[in-house]
Amino acid sequence: MNRPGGACQYAPAMVRRYLVFLLVVFLAACDTPVVTQTLPELTYGHLSKFTLDVADIAVAAKYLPPMKAPNVDHLFPTPPGKALRRWAADRLTAGGRRGTARFVIIDAPVTETPLKLDKSFTGAFTKQQSRRYEATVEVSLEILDDRGFRKGFANARVMRSRTLGEDASINDRERMWFDLTEALMRDFNAELEKNIRQYLGGYLM
Repeated sequence: MNRPGGACQYAPAMVRRYLVFLLVVFLAACDTPVVTQTLPELTYGHLSKFTLDVADIAVAAKYLPPMKAPNVDHLFPTPPGKALRRWAADRLTAGGRRGTARFVIIDAPVTETPLKLDKSFTGAFTKQQSRRYEATVEVSLEILDDRGFRKGFANARVMRSRTLGEDASINDRERMWFDLTEALMRDFNAELEKNIRQYLGGYLM
């Protein structure tokens, strides 16, 4: 003979077991480690070198990262300023007996700007871009005599920008930052290479 209320007593027990199951799944998800990506290093040793008729190559930086918003270049896997120094190390070499070639990093910022999101009903079903990143590099390559007087120079200034979706993960963001720097440096390389040949051709060996 069935006891009255047996089904009602059984139901709470099922609910408790279901809640325990959900709790275990939630805690397991929290313990799942975030897989960090390994991004390649930006190098330029595969490109031909510029051998300059100077005795020394010097690198100087006028740009100092502010280390605060809206600047984010200091957070990049490879900040543009670091990529510029690597470019100079990989592509410039001294082949002469006198004088100095000075590679001056004038500017290398990246800024982040929040974008306005569509808060309407339609916008809720659309993947929107939430951040805009603008990157700039500017460099001057100067030829100095033994007294420090400038005998010639070549400049390069390039800019690039990218946007990031509101649903982007940390890995997505860092990958986009890396791609932005890589594209920026590709433009810079082409611009400075052209200007070196045009304005400093007399100092190439």
